[in-house]
This record gives sequence, C-alpha cells and structure tokens, in this order.
Amino acid sequence: MGKRIPILIIDDDADFLQLVEYNLKLFGYQPFCATSGQEGLRIAQENVPEVILLDTTMPGMDGLEVLSELKFNETTASIPVFMLTARTMIGDIDQAFDVGADDYITKPVELRSLARVIQRKMKKLSDQKK
Repeated sequence: MGKRIPILIIDDDADFLQLVEYNLKLFGYQPFCATSGQEGLRIAQENVPEVILLDTTMPGMDGLEVLSELKFNETTASIPVFMLTARTMIGDIDQAFDVGADDYITKPVELRSLARVIQRKMKKLSDQKK
C-alpha cells in the first residue's frame, strides 16, 4: 500500500471519532483525532493533514471558531475543511461557508461510504483549482 493520506477529525464524541477513524483507515487514510477545538488546532499545526473533518457543536471552542482559526493561520489556511455535523439548517450551512468551510457533510453519515464522499469532495476541490 502507498503513502497513507493524513486526515484530521475534530469531534467531541469519542465513540463517533473511533468509528470514523476505523473506517477511514480501511480506505488508506492516516487519521488523527481530536476531541476538542484546541487539540485539533495543535494537531493541525503539527501534522498538516490533507483534509480536516470538523464538527460544529463542541464545548469550549466550537467548530466555527476552530474553522476561523484554521483559515487565519498561515500553516493551516489552505487545508480543506469539511464540516461534519448534525446541524442542517440553511443558516448554519451558510455561516460555515462564510467562515471558510470547503464543504459540508451532514450526520448521520454512512460510515462505510464516508471515505468515498471525502475522496469525491477532494477531487472536486482539486478540479476547481485547475
């Protein structure tokens, strides 16, 4: 198998994180997991993943605050961030895109297909940059 693609998942639900991590490993990703916004920012700086999956609703620093920090930081500004959240209201989605989200994936998500969804979204972003 070739080089694993680094991906960061930031979500305060440890059980969900474990399931996502397991499924993404099966598809060749190298998942890094964070259960808080602060931890996610630190891991993003240290590992510079190719994509970040970010929950919106977390205690302390919420996902939009984390997203803002990621997009403001020179090291992490160009990393695509896909919101992975149960929030489905148009206003929530618009706000995430306004802050800098590259895409939006709603929970519940079929974990077996999540890796394919991420691959498609990354390809779409890559094609748009050409």
